[in-house]
Amino acid sequence: MGKVKARKSDDPEGVKRKENAKMQLKRNIGYFDGVSFIIGSIVGAGIFVSPTGVLKHSLLNVGVALTIWTASGLVSLMGALCYAELGTALPFSGGEYSHIKRGLGSLPAFVFIWTSTFTKPASNAARALLFAEYATQPFYGICPAPEVLKKCLALAVLWSLGILNGRSVKMAAWVQTVFTLLKMLALSVIAVGGVVLLAAGRKESLARFEDAFSSEIPNASQVAEAFFQGLYAYGGWWSLNYMAEEMKNPSRNIPLTVMTAVPAVIVFYLLVNISYLTVLTPKEIVSSVAVAVTWADRVIPSVAWIIPLSVAVSIFGALNSSVFTLGRLSYAGSQSGHLPVLISMLNVHSCTPAPAMIFSTTIASIFIIPSDLITLTNYFGFSAWLMIGLTCASLIVLRYREPHLHRPYKVFLPIPFVMVAMSFFLVLAPIVWSPNLQYVYAFLFMLGSLVVYLPFIHFKLHFAFLDKITCHLQLLLEVCPAEESAEGKCE
Repeated sequence: MGKVKARKSDDPEGVKRKENAKMQLKRNIGYFDGVSFIIGSIVGAGIFVSPTGVLKHSLLNVGVALTIWTASGLVSLMGALCYAELGTALPFSGGEYSHIKRGLGSLPAFVFIWTSTFTKPASNAARALLFAEYATQPFYGICPAPEVLKKCLALAVLWSLGILNGRSVKMAAWVQTVFTLLKMLALSVIAVGGVVLLAAGRKESLARFEDAFSSEIPNASQVAEAFFQGLYAYGGWWSLNYMAEEMKNPSRNIPLTVMTAVPAVIVFYLLVNISYLTVLTPKEIVSSVAVAVTWADRVIPSVAWIIPLSVAVSIFGALNSSVFTLGRLSYAGSQSGHLPVLISMLNVHSCTPAPAMIFSTTIASIFIIPSDLITLTNYFGFSAWLMIGLTCASLIVLRYREPHLHRPYKVFLPIPFVMVAMSFFLVLAPIVWSPNLQYVYAFLFMLGSLVVYLPFIHFKLHFAFLDKITCHLQLLLEVCPAEESAEGKCE
C-alpha cells in the first residue's frame, strides 16, 4: 500500500510548532535587565580605586574637576542617544559592527571586528586578573599573592561566566542584575556618607566647595587630558546595542533604558566624588592608591572591609556584562561572513550563541596566560573612539540614504555631528600630543585586516576541509545555524 502524504494544511498545529522551533535569539532581556547591563558595563573598579585622573589633570581644582565629570557624562549620554536611534531602527546583535556595516559598508565593519577580536578579549582578561588580585590579596596580607594562583582564578572566573552566558541568557541577566544592585549599594554607602558629613557642616569640607574654582585653572591641554580620563570612566555606555536583538520591545525599551542608566551613573559619580572631597583633601585623593578604601578607613573603619569586597563585586559584574556583549559581537560577525560560520550557530537546547562564547572566551584566556600581551593593547585606546565616530557617521549617512527607514526614536540631528567631531578629536589628540611608535604599530595592525579581508571576504576564498571540521564541531557542540528549524523547541 502507498503512503499518504500529509498536506501542509492538514496539520496547522504542526506547522505552528515548526515555526516556533526555529533557531533564533530569544527576546529575554527586559527594561531592568538592560539598565543593569549598561550600569554594570560602565561602573567597574575605577570609581572605587582611582578616580584621580580627572582631579590630577584639573590641577586639584575641585570646581573644574566636578564640571569635567558632568561634561563627560553628558557627552556619554549624547553618544548613547545616538546609539539608541540605531538600536531601535536596526535591532540586531553586534552593536557598532552591525551599524557600521549597514551605514559605511563591509570593509570598515571588518576592520572594527578584526580590531575588537583582540582588544575586547584583552580587556576581559585584564578585568579577570584584577578581580583575582582583589579576591586573593586579603588572604596574603602585605605579601603579594602568587601569580599562578591569580591566573588560575582569573581563568576560572572567565570560563565560569563564559559557560553561564553560553547556556542561559536569563541566568546571565539575573547575575548581572544582582551584581549591579550590589555595586550600586556600595556606591550608595559612599554617596550617602558624604552627603551626611557635608550636611553636618564641617568647615574645612564646606570651604572646599565654597571656593571650588579658587585653585589654579588648568590650560586647554590639561582640561582635554582630564576630559579623556572622565570619558574613560564612563566607558561602556554603548553596550546595550550589542543585545538589541534580544531586547523585549526594543522600540520602547532601548531609549528608556539609556535615559535611565546613563543619567543615574552621572548622578552617582558626582555624589561619590563629592563624598571623597568631603572626607579627603584633593592632595590626599591624588596620592591615594585606593581612594574608596582610604575613605572607608576614615568614615566607617569598623566595616571598611566592605570596600575591597565591593571592588571585586563591581569587577565581576562588569566582566559578566563584557563577556555577554563580546559573544554577541562574534555572533554578528559570523552571521555576516566575517568570522567562521560555526560561530554564528546557536545551541539547539538553549538558543544561545554558545560557539561565539567559546570563541571569545578562548581568546581572552590566551591573553591571561602570558599577561604581558595585555599591555600591547594599551595603545589601541584610540580605536574605541574611532569606531564610535564611525558609528555616529553611519547614523548620519543612514538618515540621508535611507530616509524612510522606520525609526521609533530619532535623536536631534546635530548631536551625531558633534559626536563625530569629538570622536576624531579624541582619536588624534593623544597621537599628536604624545607621539609614540606604538601608535603606528596599532594602526598597522588595523590595516593588516586587509590581508585577511581581500582573499577570504572580498574574493571569497574557501577551503573545503573546513566544512568537514565545522560539521564535526557542530555535532560535538549540538548547535545549528540560526533561523534553521530544529527538532527541539528553545526555552
